[in-house]
Amino acid sequence: MERKPCSNSLTVKTAHVLPPDANTHGTLFGGRLMAHIDDVAAIAAARHARKTVVTASTDSVDFLEPVKEGDSICVEAFVTWTHHTSMEVFVKAVTEDLLTGDRKVCSTAFLTFVAIDDAGKPTQVPSVYPVSEIEKMLHEGAPIRAKHRNERRKQSKKMAATFGTDFPWDSER
Repeated sequence: MERKPCSNSLTVKTAHVLPPDANTHGTLFGGRLMAHIDDVAAIAAARHARKTVVTASTDSVDFLEPVKEGDSICVEAFVTWTHHTSMEVFVKAVTEDLLTGDRKVCSTAFLTFVAIDDAGKPTQVPSVYPVSEIEKMLHEGAPIRAKHRNERRKQSKKMAATFGTDFPWDSER
């Protein structure tokens, strides 16, 4: 498979924050922002792999600045690193006050996607290479982030096994 530069997967989506998108404080629902993040990241991963992709993990999403009703939200994503069948995608969300032009980074996140074949099985993806200094920085830190994700996933599997499908208090009755 031919290697591709990070920039080949760049995906950008801008949306206007309207009343149905906002909570009682007049700010964008966190879940709505997370949906934008997952959507744009999935497009970036599919654009890189040219295959169907599924979300494998989302690193912590911190809400750094409020996104107010009437503002715009611009979500940018690109593939920063690849493994055999998986891709790490960096996402940055920027809010803009459309009346003043004031722009702020309101969130950043890393997501991992896995490419799948027609049978729904993981399939190989092309490797990616960085060109810009920011791409190089993100690419170099990716193996450490992947290690942390794998450790977190093991802990999540332990928690799932511990709690099972019943409510914790059901077994104590």
